Amino acid sequence: MENAITILTEKDKAILNSYLPVADGTAEFMGENCEIVIHNLSRLDASVMKIVNGHLSGRQAGSPISEVTLSFANKMLANPGLRHVTYFAKNKRGEAFKASISAIEGENGNIIGLFCINFYLTASLLSLLQNFTPNTKTETENISETFVENAEELMLNALEEAKKSVYDNLAISSSNKNKEIVAILYQKGIFNLKDSVITIANHLGISKNTVYMHIRNMNK
Repeated sequence: MENAITILTEKDKAILNSYLPVADGTAEFMGENCEIVIHNLSRLDASVMKIVNGHLSGRQAGSPISEVTLSFANKMLANPGLRHVTYFAKNKRGEAFKASISAIEGENGNIIGLFCINFYLTASLLSLLQNFTPNTKTETENISETFVENAEELMLNALEEAKKSVYDNLAISSSNKNKEIVAILYQKGIFNLKDSVITIANHLGISKNTVYMHIRNMNK
């Protein structure tokens, strides 16, 4: 096999590196029965630049690309409309898994790497249930997430939550309630949304300059 499919620019290398935390996050979400691999196609004899749960296949960083993965990579190179494939396979131990290969494109739109997910179907039902069951010891167990249709709805939902938190806190004086509400919204990143200052100001019954003042004071 050739040593490389592509030659990476510095920006290409940065793009590949940006996928590293995605691999960790995906593996944490899917659990220990899911192997995540990032391939660097500039070095086929050591293409595995990142692997999580490598014990499932016995590979580690620096391992070469597999024949099947290389075959699909070449198909993607030959067909610009093909950028991901999903298939079922077995490893050399006869363990079945469902695999997904997605192309990672570089600055010029060329394929520079592959993001691979291998979910092993040999996992026990108990193991799967444990992975997708909330851990009552975690701090995130009581998170309530609301999905909205537009940015204004997002702002107003966040505003209502902030108001409830502040109004229920008797330690916050009436004169500081709006300031605390703005602080909560600022920490959530709400003011990064377009027209958020005007929207929040209108619903709080204060001027946009007052909102800007509270934000400036927090930045100090």
